[in-house]
Amino acid sequence: MADKESKSIDQMVLFRSKSCRGVSFEMKVSVERVLEINNSPTDPVNRRLTEPSRARTTSFDYDFGQIPTDDEGLFGDPETGSLDEASTRTLEGTAAQEKPVKKRIPTPGLGAILLELCQLTDYKFLLLVCIALNVFGGLLAATNIFPYAKANPSLFAIGNILMLVLVRNEVLLRVFFWIIVKIFGHSFIPLGFKYRVTSLMQSLGGIHSGCGVSAVIWVMYAITRIFRLRHSTPTEILVVACGICFLLLLSCIGAFPLLRMLHHNVFERVHRFAGWTCLALIWIFIILSYSYDPSNHKYSVSVRLLLKRQVVWFTGVTTFLIILPWLFLRKVPVEAVVTDSKNVTLLNLSGGIKPGILTRISPSPLSEWHAFGIISDGRKRHTIIAGAVGDFTKGLVKNPPEYLWVRTFYFTGLPFLVNLYNRVLLVATGSGVGIYLSFIMQPTKPDVHVIWIANSIQKTYGDDIYKVVTETAPEKITVFDTAILGSRSMMKEMVIKKALEWEAEVVVVTSNPRGTREFVTSCRAAGIAAFGPIWDS
Repeated sequence: MADKESKSIDQMVLFRSKSCRGVSFEMKVSVERVLEINNSPTDPVNRRLTEPSRARTTSFDYDFGQIPTDDEGLFGDPETGSLDEASTRTLEGTAAQEKPVKKRIPTPGLGAILLELCQLTDYKFLLLVCIALNVFGGLLAATNIFPYAKANPSLFAIGNILMLVLVRNEVLLRVFFWIIVKIFGHSFIPLGFKYRVTSLMQSLGGIHSGCGVSAVIWVMYAITRIFRLRHSTPTEILVVACGICFLLLLSCIGAFPLLRMLHHNVFERVHRFAGWTCLALIWIFIILSYSYDPSNHKYSVSVRLLLKRQVVWFTGVTTFLIILPWLFLRKVPVEAVVTDSKNVTLLNLSGGIKPGILTRISPSPLSEWHAFGIISDGRKRHTIIAGAVGDFTKGLVKNPPEYLWVRTFYFTGLPFLVNLYNRVLLVATGSGVGIYLSFIMQPTKPDVHVIWIANSIQKTYGDDIYKVVTETAPEKITVFDTAILGSRSMMKEMVIKKALEWEAEVVVVTSNPRGTREFVTSCRAAGIAAFGPIWDS
């Protein structure tokens, strides 16, 4: 074994697979051998693509845009294929001899998120800048240096709410992403500048979070002023202001990474309904505040006077932006196909979609939404790969739906920014490949190559996906079969080697949190620009 470990990864790698009786065998395969996989059923390595996997599953896949609730392994799906690190016996001649192996303690997805929280990223930079600017403005107002802010704290609170809604509006963001790609997607734009644009664009959630915290600060400042003017302010105005503050605080606490990850559906409902209730209370607060006459202690509502107030226009635009995505809500028919593995459902919907576009689907639009990548040839239909990961996706497998709710104005994210570059290496695990297959099914500006870390694709993902991989553009995709090529270092080395051979300008990864972090970190350590979805993508 010492001799094997001394060999370079580029020369020879030891792979271990496990038989149905728990006995493992060893197989030597080089990195170059993996990169030469050509989807031939007679290939002894690639043959496993169409055979059922014997590897015990130990992890799950990460659907782009959805934070997983667990992360027992590095790559793969819980029931659709993953690394097998439980092998503890090897063959010696004709007899099997027990060898104790220290079992790896799995690192949860929470660890990846907490690790990211300890690092200064563009997301946290934008968050801190927003908070710092607002705190500075609040201090100026409190010290009478900024009298306008002191007299209108509610306007600054609403301004922050408007901004946080603006950077999360899927309709405007799609237009914004399209403009960014059109402006900075030219070859003469320096790659370093494109990397900075990519990082900032996927970190816009930092502005959302920073403005949310800042809104709470300004509302607290406004409540303090109301208490000081208690003798001339009705109790109902104070109660409404406190209600706004409570709901904003509730939304901020519910969005904290730990709570959001452990109770994602609760977070989503709290964020949505608390936000809507808060908006209704803001309108009530505005009407009451600007209609109250302290001289006679009466209310006199005047639409003409209200329309002269900036805060009314800010709130009006905020309300419109919140309503806008819901105008595209439709209940659409779905052709659901459960694959032979009984662990994946392919959801076929009508309408061709461009590469890099994502969608949200829901069984009940007021309860929960789930984001998925889209596979489409750009013509008549598009497909969603739904692996049995959480309760929702398991339900899609167990009870395939005939209809689903969809926001038909599809949104954009990191995958769309692939269009900024000319040569891109796309890395995906499990059903995360869905967002990338469109790039090899349609003519696109970037020249891409896809590395898909998967298991028994024909059985697990169905004949349609298998045909896309083997027939559409087989020279543009490399499949890494985790059932037989189960080496973490091999995967990372393969990605780095392929990126160098491909002369990729950037590597884009879609995996679970830990897998994404390790791939991205490894590529950057090798001097290769790499990006993956962050926890608040």
